[in-house]
Amino acid sequence: MLTRVVKMHLSADFIAEFKILFQSLQVKIAAFEGCQGVQLLQDEHNPEVFFTISTWDDATKLENYRKSPFFQQTWAVVKPNFKSKAEAWSLLVP
Repeated sequence: MLTRVVKMHLSADFIAEFKILFQSLQVKIAAFEGCQGVQLLQDEHNPEVFFTISTWDDATKLENYRKSPFFQQTWAVVKPNFKSKAEAWSLLVP
């Protein structure tokens, strides 16, 4: 099992649109082969910072998702609205 954490610092004028976008896509992401679930969290002190936390069967399933047209299309909408480069971690339970 692999947990993927992605930190995104978004421009303020994109936040409302991003929340709506994520809500509309969350079920599709969770239904992607190998995904056990995904959630969106917003920083308590900086409302421009968001984290997605997703759980995957393994790294191969995550990479299949990241290479999918679905992800590429979604990322093309979100990425231009970053205030800084996204950070990502893939984590295993020791």
